[in-house]
Amino acid sequence: MLHYRTYFRQQSLPWVTFIHGAGGSSSIWFKQIKEYRKHFNVLVIDLRGHGQSERGRWRKGDTFKDIAREVIDVLDQEGIKHSHFIGISLGTIVVQTITSEYTQYVRSQTLCGAIIQLDIRTKFLLWVGRTTKRFIPYMLLYKLFAWIIMPNRDHEESRLAFVNSAKKMCQKEFIKWFSLTKMINPYLAKLQLDHKGVPTFFVMGQEDYLFRAPVEALVKKDPSLSYVTIRKSGHVCNIDQPQEFNDRTIEYIKQQEELFSVTG
Repeated sequence: MLHYRTYFRQQSLPWVTFIHGAGGSSSIWFKQIKEYRKHFNVLVIDLRGHGQSERGRWRKGDTFKDIAREVIDVLDQEGIKHSHFIGISLGTIVVQTITSEYTQYVRSQTLCGAIIQLDIRTKFLLWVGRTTKRFIPYMLLYKLFAWIIMPNRDHEESRLAFVNSAKKMCQKEFIKWFSLTKMINPYLAKLQLDHKGVPTFFVMGQEDYLFRAPVEALVKKDPSLSYVTIRKSGHVCNIDQPQEFNDRTIEYIKQQEELFSVTG
């Protein structure tokens, strides 16, 4: 079982499940938990090999579907029948996989710093990582990627939060997670074809220059998708601008709960 924490308030309240990105941990939601606990029951999870979750869970051929199954196992353990899911960065791929494979568990998905398509720059970065991952210390690569993705001075807190979390990983776990990116573009394209009717909210930082444009293009094509840009924020918008992030995402989830209560 993955390591997780629950913050239970009362039975009548909906659940919100937070999924961190690669190299992070549940601790990166420290600016959300206090506010969210006022409105919802909250579940935060450390994905395999991250935070306090067990290392060495990998078997040959494991994919995002196996990672999604481990998250659902936690919900089953706690008797959570459905939840709103919030993911950041690579965690948005895990959330979308849960939506695709276990739709009945998902009330809504909020995708922050969403990765839905890789351009030539990100493809090159991943190629460099895959080429050097076995002989360059993973923390050196991780710090480089963190700086490229979050380059501005006002992104420093976000960079440090992820780098400090990544220090709890090990080289083998980093390599396994990195291996998931090998065929990621076709997989991402497949995920975008059908959101299974699940309400979807994209939350992107204004300064998320690597990943924002594909999301904006997708939202223009599909009016059923919701979208907001967080000003003065980079890839990890929940840390850069926590107040606006919390206000926007809590409002969205409450709206979905109201709609659900009307439509059943």
